[in-house]
This record gives sequence, C-alpha cells and structure tokens, in this order.
Amino acid sequence: MLRSATQTGSVVSVEFSDGSQARFHAIWLRDNALDPETRAPGNGQRLITIGDIPTDISVNAADIVNGDLLVTFQPENKTVTFPSGWLADHTYDRAVEQETGRVAPGITTWERGIAAPSGDWAEVHATPAAKRNWLADVAEYGFAKLTNGPTEPESLLKVAALFGYVRETNYGPYFEVRTEVNPTNLAYTGLGLQAHTDNPYRDPVPTLQILYCLENSAEGGESIVVDGFRAAERLRSDNPEGFALLAGYPARFEYVGSDGVCLRSRRPMIELSPDGEMVGIRFNNRSSAPFVDVPFDQMEAYYAAYRQLGDYIDDPAMGVAFKLEPGESFIVDNTRVLHARLGYSGSGTRWLQGCYADKDGLLSTLAAMDMAKLEAAE
Repeated sequence: MLRSATQTGSVVSVEFSDGSQARFHAIWLRDNALDPETRAPGNGQRLITIGDIPTDISVNAADIVNGDLLVTFQPENKTVTFPSGWLADHTYDRAVEQETGRVAPGITTWERGIAAPSGDWAEVHATPAAKRNWLADVAEYGFAKLTNGPTEPESLLKVAALFGYVRETNYGPYFEVRTEVNPTNLAYTGLGLQAHTDNPYRDPVPTLQILYCLENSAEGGESIVVDGFRAAERLRSDNPEGFALLAGYPARFEYVGSDGVCLRSRRPMIELSPDGEMVGIRFNNRSSAPFVDVPFDQMEAYYAAYRQLGDYIDDPAMGVAFKLEPGESFIVDNTRVLHARLGYSGSGTRWLQGCYADKDGLLSTLAAMDMAKLEAAE
C-alpha cells in the first residue's frame, strides 16, 4: 500500500506503508503504463513504441486511491493506475550492487559435500509440487538428478518435455554416449574427461544438457559435477587480476570433428554482464583453439589464471560424484556447471544418451508455476 505521493513535473515520489520511498520518472511510468491502450490485455505486450510517447511527457497529478497510485500524464491528459505492489516490485530507485563477479540473486554456489539435488521420476511427472521443486533446484544449484525412471531408449526426451524442447544440433536430437571405433568425439571413448562445459564452440551454447543412463555395468565411469561459478569465485578471491584477464579477453573454441561441420566461437571463459554479474562459464580443454586476442604482455598472466582456474576445477574438494544407475539421469546448466567422467573399463557396458535443451524453457515453466500458485493463493 502507498502512504503518499508527490509530483514535480518529470518525477513522481512515493512513500510505501512500510516507510520506504521511491522515485519514478514520467517517461518510465508512461512507457510501462498498464492500461489496455498501452498493453494488450491478453498477453501484456506493449502496444506503443517509444516514439509514440511525447518528448515533453510530464505528470501534472499524482494521487493515492485505495492505496494505489493514480497518475495523469500531460500533454496527453491520460490517467493511469499503478498498483502499489507492482510499483514495489519494479522499483529502480535504489542502491545498485556493483561488485564485479557477483552471482545473481537466487543462485547458490557449492562445493563437494552438498547433497545432490534429486527428484523422483514418477513424482515429478505426476505432482506439480515435486516438478516445481526439481526445476527450482536446477535454477538454484545448476544441476539435479532424476531417479527411478524407465530404461527405454529416448526416455531423456521425456525429461526435456517436462519444461521445454530439445535443441537439435549436428549430433541430432540426441546422441549416444558409449565407446565407438574411430569416434568423432572423445566422449565416445572410455577415457576419463576433465570437467568441462559442453559445446563451447557454439554461439550460443546449449544452455542445458541432459544425460540419461540406460546401461552401466562397467567398472568406473562415475559422473562428477563442478560449480564453475564457485571456481570463478575462488579465482576472483585469490587472484583478482587473473579473474579480470579471463573475464576481459575472449578465448577461442573450435570443433571440426566430422564432415561438413566447422564450429567456432570467440567468448571469454568467464562471462560477465555489463554491470559485472557473472552469467556464464566456458571451459573445455578439448575444444580450445589458439588464444590470439590476449595482448602479448598479458599472455603469460592469462595462462597462469587459466591454469589456476583449471586447478580449482580439478580440485577433488570441488566436485560432487555419483555413478548413474539405469533409469537415472541428471541435468546441468551448461552455462555454469561443468561435468566430468572418470575413465571406465572395457568389460561390462556403459550406455548413456544425451541431449540439449534451453534454460529459458525451464525458467519459464518454473516462473509460470510460481505465478499460478500465487494467483491461487489470492
């Protein structure tokens, strides 16, 4: 609820019932007006362009009606109501955190020792609360397991269907992870693999990866996940100059492993938003191309920071290990969480299927479920 409101031409100042205060510019309020002439009632999309708003927009009246803000704009002589709760949720008149390398609210970084987030196949498919909690774990921790699933091929597609769609690549809608003769990728061998993000040579990278176990009687082959954001936090703390180098210069990645495919990208290993928030990690020794965008006098320091980040990623204290059983799968946020595999023997069998999906579908499904829950509570 709003307690008071005042206006001075181009700015409206409000005080909420809890005593907090906020200011809003007239141009911002007009652009975000909630009336049906500005926003489509069915989907909320904006019906006006920035050019439709008068350049001399101002507010000549700001009143409180039933705890909400009633604003009249000039020269349009247009009156719009802004609910107090909506204003509180969209306040921008506040101190902005500027710490470079911070993680977004709602993300929890981790090391070895945390219990792997997990959901049960039947519960997640049948119970909205279980599905919501599983999706929320992926959003917060960057990975989660799913247990007690079927062992039929292509079951992983049903995992992706819980929240979105498979992202098809040159590997097809999904790919087989088992030993091959003359493999096109080292993933198709029994070799151990350093923790890595997948497909760093794509732009954009697949933002989610699902690995689903169908058979696993081979010795070894445990899966390991590592929080790349936590590794980057350690580097920022211990070597801020090195952190700045990995975030400030693009690395290069390349894959030319099969006929007709030549994938290349140029992105930093540690990706930050313009305001310094950590938004992505790209780390894959197998797919690194020569670094040619780092100045000569910074190259040795860059490599030292690269080695240090790799040491953190390889640190046993950083990884969460588990061996997938048939019918089990796990999903990782491929922009954040690295996954590794221990080597495995030639005896027995190990058959996983993998696919990619997009994080926006998962986050959209989660947000829609949360909104529906709030609306039901009201």
